[in-house]
Amino acid sequence: MTTHSNGSVVFDNVRKQFGTFTAIHGLSLHIEPGTLVTLLGPSGCGKTTTLRMLAGLEHPTSGRILIGGKDVTMLPANERDVSMVFQSYALFPHMSVLENVVYGLESSKMNKNEARSRAEDGLKQVGLAGYGQRLPAELSGGQQQRVAVARALVLEPQVLLLDEPLSNLDARLRRRVRTEIRELQQRLGFTAVYVTHDQEEALAVSDRIVVMQDGAVAQQGSPRELYEAPASSFIADFIGEANVVPCEVLRSDGGQAIIRVARLEHSVPGRSARPGPAKIAVRPNAITLDAAEAAAFPGSIRHAAYLGDHVEYEVETEAGTLFVVDPAVDRNLTPATNVSIGFHPRGIAIIDN
Repeated sequence: MTTHSNGSVVFDNVRKQFGTFTAIHGLSLHIEPGTLVTLLGPSGCGKTTTLRMLAGLEHPTSGRILIGGKDVTMLPANERDVSMVFQSYALFPHMSVLENVVYGLESSKMNKNEARSRAEDGLKQVGLAGYGQRLPAELSGGQQQRVAVARALVLEPQVLLLDEPLSNLDARLRRRVRTEIRELQQRLGFTAVYVTHDQEEALAVSDRIVVMQDGAVAQQGSPRELYEAPASSFIADFIGEANVVPCEVLRSDGGQAIIRVARLEHSVPGRSARPGPAKIAVRPNAITLDAAEAAAFPGSIRHAAYLGDHVEYEVETEAGTLFVVDPAVDRNLTPATNVSIGFHPRGIAIIDN
């Protein structure tokens, strides 16, 4: 089983309206062949509408969509070189696993023997060789998911579309199946567009993440870029939790900015930071808590929750309430304990808004 190599995707100033409501505002996006790009965002942000337009299930109000360099903007779904893995898997319960995978091939008028051979190869590729005669009900949720992926991939699409593919699985199985999907995508080299609202899932599977907000791209980049250098408080809080704290940028020095929060001065990445009032996004695990010192950034424990391998604290400070994740489970900082707050070198970024 091979996939087309030229599976690039281009959205060129795409706009989508439903009556007077604008769901997508002038979306421009380029997805490189052989990459897995995730559309991430809260409910109603436009990610599913974007995927449906790529699949041909919706048509843009204006703008163009190109797949492999071909303009497919107004082509129906069955004339686009894409396959979709749905949230519900959409397997036929009365058909065997092999029959489910063969179905799409036979619908495309392929010879029965060739279709069966390709379907068996597809099941082998997703680690389900020997499962062909079972019914979907005899498989686990993760195995059903892999059947749905195999059924889509045997059609050799330029682009594989995955719509919330893990939402029906429990948390532990979700972790395992997302790893399997990522390994499969990297091994076979197909282009994938993946929709989810789960930030951890997006970080785990993506070459690039496109975060959407109100029908537009809020920020895009690698998982590390979005986590370590969020452009806004929305991104900082959506891609992992963050404390948004007011600060003063004192000066920039060799790609680093020196900031002051309350009485604490700290160095953070900030080549283009300008002196003056600003905000920083501080990850909960980037905050240290020590015995109170008069000259440092003071705080008082408001709430503590022991969670086995870490303790979560809410700390009252003059910069607001901070959420802190502390790996030091052996100590017991109880409510009303005064502490001195510090910052780790990593996990802090200056944000625009």
